[in-house]
Amino acid sequence: MDVSEFTKKNWVDWKYLSDVPDECKSKDVMLGVDEAGRGPVLGPMVYGIAYCPVDKDEELKSLDVADSKTLKLEEREAIFERINASSFVGWGIHILSPITISNAMLSRSKCNLNTLSHDAAIGLIQAALDAGVRVKQVFVDTVGPPEKYQEKLSKLFPGIQVQVSKKADSLFPTVSAASICAKVARDIALKDWQFSEKGTDWQKVEYGSGYPGDPKTKQFLRDHMDPTFGFPTLVRFAWSTASDLLEKEAVLFTWDETEEEAAKSKKRNKRSISDMFGTTSPKRNLARHAFFTSRNVLHVSDF
Repeated sequence: MDVSEFTKKNWVDWKYLSDVPDECKSKDVMLGVDEAGRGPVLGPMVYGIAYCPVDKDEELKSLDVADSKTLKLEEREAIFERINASSFVGWGIHILSPITISNAMLSRSKCNLNTLSHDAAIGLIQAALDAGVRVKQVFVDTVGPPEKYQEKLSKLFPGIQVQVSKKADSLFPTVSAASICAKVARDIALKDWQFSEKGTDWQKVEYGSGYPGDPKTKQFLRDHMDPTFGFPTLVRFAWSTASDLLEKEAVLFTWDETEEEAAKSKKRNKRSISDMFGTTSPKRNLARHAFFTSRNVLHVSDF
């Protein structure tokens, strides 16, 4: 699977749909939805869909599709290749960057992970319909209470039979196939991550699976936290694993520091953000931090 369009600009979400098999435009189609990377503190979350004609259910099973979590890396990649080479299966992915996830969850008008997940799933189903796929059945691995999620999708897609279930990736072949597409995409995106932060030979850095309990992931967070700007763009700032470390180790940031707050900063042996600015510092031409460049934040004087 080629996800280089995402890895080149990994601070921007990316969506991809395979070519639609001719059969899927003329026959009734069943479509599965699943995700990979919901829990990790590192890397993107990926939503996937896979679909095929309803009468090809047994042929889809013959591709050995299964819940991606039960498969080894090599097995997932081999099954994906069979899915991709199939003449009757179509698939798609939506990669949500760590920045998208963090910004949504930390903004003033907060958007939780369930809402992000629902929106990604809905977007992929709609994209398949817009591409001409004759979707008649949708199977989804639930996020949140399955009854409410099923009702929501049924209202959005009238005329389509929707079934939302727990562990749907082990129950329905199309969901199993979708989980494999999503997991393969996340694995590649994480392995080929292009770090925009300079000054480190990232090829020599290990960051593990990205899950909060992984010792390599924990060490990565400890070793690569900037006291002012936080973590590289690979990290989801909204996760407690990251935010707790920032609370303990990062510069105490206050917009309008009172004397009492300044005293607290000194008591904690922390510098406040105002300490970063000196009135007599000589002017220096410093490279801008990746925090600003990745978000296209410009100096007013650059306009």
